[in-house]
Amino acid sequence: MFVTTLIAAVALSAFGLVQAQTRTIKFANQNAKGHPIVLGMEKFAELVEKNSAGRLKVQVFPGGALGSDQANVSALQGGTLEMASMNSGIFASVVKDFEIYDFPFLFGNPKEADAVVDGPFGKSLHAKLADKGMVGLAYYELGFRNLTNSKRPITKVEDIAGLKLRVIPNPINVDWVTALGANPTPLPFPELYAALEQKAVDGQENPVATIRGAKLYEVQKHLALTNHQYNPQSVVISKKFWDTLSDADKKVLQDAANESSTYQREQSRAAQASILEELKKNGMQVTELAPAEVAKLRDKMKPVIAKHSASVGDATVKAVMAELDKVRK
Repeated sequence: MFVTTLIAAVALSAFGLVQAQTRTIKFANQNAKGHPIVLGMEKFAELVEKNSAGRLKVQVFPGGALGSDQANVSALQGGTLEMASMNSGIFASVVKDFEIYDFPFLFGNPKEADAVVDGPFGKSLHAKLADKGMVGLAYYELGFRNLTNSKRPITKVEDIAGLKLRVIPNPINVDWVTALGANPTPLPFPELYAALEQKAVDGQENPVATIRGAKLYEVQKHLALTNHQYNPQSVVISKKFWDTLSDADKKVLQDAANESSTYQREQSRAAQASILEELKKNGMQVTELAPAEVAKLRDKMKPVIAKHSASVGDATVKAVMAELDKVRK
């Protein structure tokens, strides 16, 4: 009897030790399940659990389930949320340099974006988050943004004037929408669908995968393929949580972030054509701007870029342009 009790006690103790060693990581994002960003997060979770032999488990929370991006930033800094993926430009609220990622027409194609975010520039910006309570692990992509509205097709730049457009809550987005003669309305993403449905705003701008994932085709008729902005998405972890991890577990998370980043971008780019067809089947009327209109759009953005270049700082602008010059050569 004594031996049986002793064995049971040892077994329970060992079980308790295993339980104590298992860490659960909450990983938050605004996009719906099935979105390429969420596919990347799920790949990350799979890799982490496998490569940590179950010591680390990742719970993915899509669809704004843990609040807005702004709420997630605060939770990461406070240590109540372990991880999140969000538009890199959102971190401009804590490190001004990140605003450069929201510059209109900064990147001409995905190859340019990859070179910048994966190179010294992208790593140097993520390094600046450490003082603000976060550690940048890698970049996913949201992709190139396009304009939707419920009022009229957009075939020329002047068609944008007068529209009330939801924008990501940061200054550069407010400014470029204003420069086009439209009315910017900053709103967190979880509030967007209801605002469109209630006609509090006429339109918004996002990549096609986000438009599909959030079912914005239900409340928006017109889609203009403007590709006016490219959004990298920072994959970040709370520094408070990061500092509690062993070097081995940090390596597991970093390696999984790198591998899932490659996977996520592949998923994002492979899905573009089929998503566009799906949006058309769901009733969206799609237009593209002629090259002359794109040139006009770029011209209207130039004063905004000049204004925000001054606030971001000459060194940051020069560093990103130097990286782009290398790729373009």
